[in-house]
Amino acid sequence: MVALNRAAAVAMSEGPERGLELIDEIEGIDDYQPLHAARADLLRRLGRDEEANASYQRSLELSENPVERRFIEARIAETRPS
Repeated sequence: MVALNRAAAVAMSEGPERGLELIDEIEGIDDYQPLHAARADLLRRLGRDEEANASYQRSLELSENPVERRFIEARIAETRPS
């Protein structure tokens, strides 16, 4: 989780591509919803909507919070391939 926080901070200072590189190096927390949400957001910012959509889908699978789920569902709609 520290690595994910670091990746988010690096993405803010060095850009989403560098943050995504760091997130993709993280192992062992595939069932951690914030990992997939953060990854999806960085992919979306990079214009990689198809990949972002898949990450948002995984994030949604792991989320139980109704407010969070509505937000993720909106992001899924935004990144859905035409």
